[in-house]
Amino acid sequence: MVTISVCLGSACHLKGANAVLETFLALIDRYQAQANVQMAGSFCQGRCTEGVVVQIDDLLLTNVTKDQVFELFTKYVLNGDKE
Repeated sequence: MVTISVCLGSACHLKGANAVLETFLALIDRYQAQANVQMAGSFCQGRCTEGVVVQIDDLLLTNVTKDQVFELFTKYVLNGDKE
């Protein structure tokens, strides 16, 4: 099971967090990965100047855009990378 958390705090929201979240949800649906992914929203991660913050298991990623979500989903969900 992979846990993906998207920061939905004010700064991340203004930088596109909702689009990032919606893209992850669409990919989970497209690849029928509901049993393999737990999605969560979070509030401020303390990195407000670093764009949208996404945490995948223990990995914290910053400046995530909706255009990067497919690559992240493929790497960490479909391929099961842990890095």
